[in-house]
Amino acid sequence: MGYRRARKTCPACQVACMAAVILCFLSGGSHASDLRRSPAVCAVESAQPAVVNIHGQKTVTWSQQERQAAEAARRVNGMGTGVVLDERGYILTNFHVVDGVREIQVTLADRRNTIARLIAHDRQEDLAIIKVDVDGSLPTIPIGTSADLMLAETVIAIGNAYGYEHTVTQGIVSSLHRDVQVSETQYYEDLIQTSAPINPGNSGGPLLNIDGQMVGINVAVRAGAQNIAFAIPVDRAIAIATRLLSAQRLNDTWHGIVIDSEGGDSEGAVVRQIQPNSPAETVGIEPGDRIRQIGRVTVKRALDVERALLGLAAGDKTAIEIIRDGNSQSLELQVAASGRSSAAPPRTLSPLQQKTWDVLGMSLEPIPTDDFQQRQTPYSGGLKVISVRRGGPADRQGIRAEDILVGMHGWETASDQDIRYIVSLPRLSEMGPIKFYILRGTDTLYGHLRVPRRVSNVMPTTR
Repeated sequence: MGYRRARKTCPACQVACMAAVILCFLSGGSHASDLRRSPAVCAVESAQPAVVNIHGQKTVTWSQQERQAAEAARRVNGMGTGVVLDERGYILTNFHVVDGVREIQVTLADRRNTIARLIAHDRQEDLAIIKVDVDGSLPTIPIGTSADLMLAETVIAIGNAYGYEHTVTQGIVSSLHRDVQVSETQYYEDLIQTSAPINPGNSGGPLLNIDGQMVGINVAVRAGAQNIAFAIPVDRAIAIATRLLSAQRLNDTWHGIVIDSEGGDSEGAVVRQIQPNSPAETVGIEPGDRIRQIGRVTVKRALDVERALLGLAAGDKTAIEIIRDGNSQSLELQVAASGRSSAAPPRTLSPLQQKTWDVLGMSLEPIPTDDFQQRQTPYSGGLKVISVRRGGPADRQGIRAEDILVGMHGWETASDQDIRYIVSLPRLSEMGPIKFYILRGTDTLYGHLRVPRRVSNVMPTTR
C-alpha cells in the first residue's frame, strides 16, 4: 500500500488562520470574529480575487423536439465564470460559456467591467481562453493538483450562480473518474463528482480544495438531482490551457522546451525533453534541468513556461534560471520563429495540395507504407503535415508541421485519394466542425476543424 503525499497548505492562509486563533486565545475569546476565520474562509479569500463573472447574449437553437411550431431560436442571457491564469488578463473558462456570445462581458473581482475577446478554445474538451485588457496586473488563481484528491475531502465552488456573482458553496468529493453524457454532442470523461451545489452560471469557475488551490473547473450539474455536480480535473484543464496559450500557437515562436507532465515544485519545473536544433538546445538547456525562473515568471509547470514566453517576438531574448545538479545557472534564451504556420504555401503545389491548403489550411504529403508501419499504430496509413496556413482551420486547432493526419470524420486519410474525396465533398462546410485525428510522436490527438463556407469545393480532376 502506497503512502499519500502530504498536502502543502498555502503559507499565507496558514499564517493568517493561525494568527487569528492565537489572537483570540490570548484575548480571552473577545475576538470571536477572528475565531470564525476557518480554513474555508481563508481558502475563499485566497482564490476569490482571481475569479471573474462572465455575461453575454447568445442565440440558442431549439432541437426538433423542442420547436413545437414556436420560434426557431430565441435570445438568452448567457452567464458563466472564469479564472485568471495570467496577470495580463488571460482567463480560463468553459467553451460553452462563450460559444456564440456576441460580446463577452466580464466583471472582475474588484467590480470593474470590461469586454473580453476569445483567444483560443477546445470544443471537445469544453475549455477556452479569453483575454481582457485592463490597467495593472490581475491576481491569478492558486493552482493545485487533482492527482491526489481524496473521497470525502472538502471542496469549495465559487461562481456566478444564476447571475449572483461570486456565490460560494461547499461540499465534498463524492466520486472520481466519472464519465458523463450531457447532450447528443457533448460527452465528458474522467470528471470529479462533488456535492458542492452549483447552478447555471457556475460553469468555468473554480473548484477549490481547503487550501484555496484550484483542483477543478466546474462544468455540469445533474438536472433534477440534489448536490450532484461535476468538474474537469485541474491537471487536465491546465494541460489543455497550456496548449491553448502556447507561444507557438499564439505568437508563432519556438523555444523547444518540453516540461515533465508531473509538474514541479519550489525548485522549478523539470525539463523532460529538448527539441533538436531548438533555441533551448542552443542555449544549453538539458533534460533533467529544473527551470526556476523565466523573465519575471516563477516556473512550476509547463503553463508557466508558455506564459513567460507569450508575447515575445522571434529574436527576442529573456533571462532564464535553471537548477542543474543542485547549482543555479543563469542563461539567456532567444526565441525563434517556429515555422509552424505561414501566410503562403512553402512551394508550388499541385491542384490537390492547393485545394487542401485552401480548405483545411495545411499542406500534406503521403508517407510510404513501410515507413508508416514502423510506427506500430492501429491506423493503416497517414498524411504528413508539411506546413500550416497561419490563421487557417488547422492552425486554429493547433495542428503543427510534422504531425500525421490519420483520419477525418469517419474516413481514414492514408492516401491522396482519401484527402481528395474529403475536400471535394460538395457540402463539406455544412457538416459543422469535422473531427480529425493526428499522430504527434507517440500520442494520438483529436480536434474539430471548421471549414469556411466561402471555399469552393469544385476542383480539377487532374493531380
